Amino acid sequence: MFFWSASLYCAIDEFFRQPSNQNHSLLQDQSCSSNTHFPKDITFINDELNQLKSPSSPSSPSSHLLTLNKTQYDSYTPSYRLALLGILVGLACLSKYHGFVLGLGLIGFCLTSPRHRCVWRSPWAWLALGLFIITISPILLWNIQHDWVSFRFQSERAVPKSGYNLLNVVLVCLAGVAYLFPTIGLPLWWLSLRSLFSRVIQFFSRQSRVYNENSDTTKLLILWVSLPIIFGFTFIGGYRQILPAWSMPGFWGITLLLGQQAVTWQKRSRRWVRRWLIGSGIMISSILLILLLQVTAGIVQKPGQYALMGGFLPPKDDPSTELIDIQQLRRGFGESPVLSAALEKSSFIFTNRYYLGGPIAMALKPLTNTPITCFDIGKDMRGFAFWSKPEQWLGEDALYITTAPFISRNDLMASYQSHFSSLIEIGTVPIQRGGVVINVIHVYQAKKLLKPYPRSYGI
Repeated sequence: MFFWSASLYCAIDEFFRQPSNQNHSLLQDQSCSSNTHFPKDITFINDELNQLKSPSSPSSPSSHLLTLNKTQYDSYTPSYRLALLGILVGLACLSKYHGFVLGLGLIGFCLTSPRHRCVWRSPWAWLALGLFIITISPILLWNIQHDWVSFRFQSERAVPKSGYNLLNVVLVCLAGVAYLFPTIGLPLWWLSLRSLFSRVIQFFSRQSRVYNENSDTTKLLILWVSLPIIFGFTFIGGYRQILPAWSMPGFWGITLLLGQQAVTWQKRSRRWVRRWLIGSGIMISSILLILLLQVTAGIVQKPGQYALMGGFLPPKDDPSTELIDIQQLRRGFGESPVLSAALEKSSFIFTNRYYLGGPIAMALKPLTNTPITCFDIGKDMRGFAFWSKPEQWLGEDALYITTAPFISRNDLMASYQSHFSSLIEIGTVPIQRGGVVINVIHVYQAKKLLKPYPRSYGI
C-alpha cells in the first residue's frame, strides 16, 4: 500500500499541478467553482460568468483574462514526475501484482482525459516506461529463468474453470462490506456504483461528455485507479474464491471520494456526520478488540475458561482455530522426548499445505535448523517449489506435521505412503485456548523418501 499511495500522490502532483507551481487541491469544494479544473484564483461569481457568456456583453479585459487563465490552466506539460511515477508503479508491482492494474489505470486515465493525452508525445513518458521496465526487471528475469511460472500461475487463476455464479458475486460484495465495516463499506460501495453508472451515462451523452472534459478530471483519475480493482475482483468472485483483502487497494482510492462526500453531508448536518464518524470508530475499535480477545483467550468460545456468559461459538465452527500458537507447538516438541529425538534425526520436515509451513518453521526454528518444505497433493507449493529440488532428500527420513482437519484425508495419506517406505504417527501436540483444546497438531515419522514428490513447477 505504501508504493500504491506514493504512486497516486505522484500522479496527482504531475497531472493536476497548477500554474506557477501552486499546490492543487485533489478534490475542490464544489461551492468554490463550478469547474473542478479551475483553481480558486480564477473562479468567478456566477453572475459575472453569465455576463461574460452573454452575446450582448461587450468584450472586456475580464473576458480576455478569463480566456487566458483558462487556457493556461487547461494546458498540461509533462514533467520529470512521470519518470518518478514509472519507478513507483514498478515498485508497487514488485510488492504485489496489483501494481500492474494501477499502471493500466493510469494509462486509461491519460487516454480518456483530453487534456492529458499529450503525455504520449512526451519523452518523459517513454523514460517512465523504460524506468518501469528496469524496476520490474527482477520479476522478469526470475520468470524468464523459471518458465514464466509466476505470470502463468496468476493468469491461470483468472481464467474460469467452472460455471459463473451470480450469488457468489453478491457474497463477495457482502464480505467486502463486512471487512470494511458496514458504516464505511456501504458508503464506499454506493460511491463506487454511482461513479460507475454516472460515467456510463456520460459516455453515451454528448453533452455530459463535453461538460466533463472541463470538470471532474481529478475524480476520473481516482476512478481509473480504483474501480478496475474493485469490480475486477468482484467479477472474478463469480467463478473462484476471492479474499476480501484483494480488492482493498481499490477502496483505498475511493476513500478520497468518500471524504469529499462527507464534506457535502457535513454542510447538511454536521451533527449527523460527527455521529457517523465517532460511532464507526467506536464500533470498529470494539469489534477489533473482541476479535483479538477471541483469538487469544476465547471470550465467545463455548466451552471456555474466559468465555463471557458461557460463550456461544464452538471451536469446530470457529475459523480462528486454524491459527497455530507457535509457543505451544514449540513447547510441545521441547517437552516430548519422542518428538525431540525424531526432530533431531530427521533430514527435513514437510507439511501438506504451504500456509502451514510458516508457523511450523517459526515454532521449531529455536529447536532445530532442519529445513521445511511442502508436499501438496494439489501441487500448490508456492515458494517451497523453489527453495529445494525434488530429488534433494531422496533416501532421507522426514517428519510430517499437519493439523487435525487433514488427518482424515485418505487420498493425502495414500500419496505419502506411496512415496515413503513407512509413515507412522509418533505424537500429537494439543493447541489450547481458554483451557480447552481447539486444535491438534499431528506428527508422523516418514522413513526413507523413495521418489521425488511431484510438483507442477519449481526448480
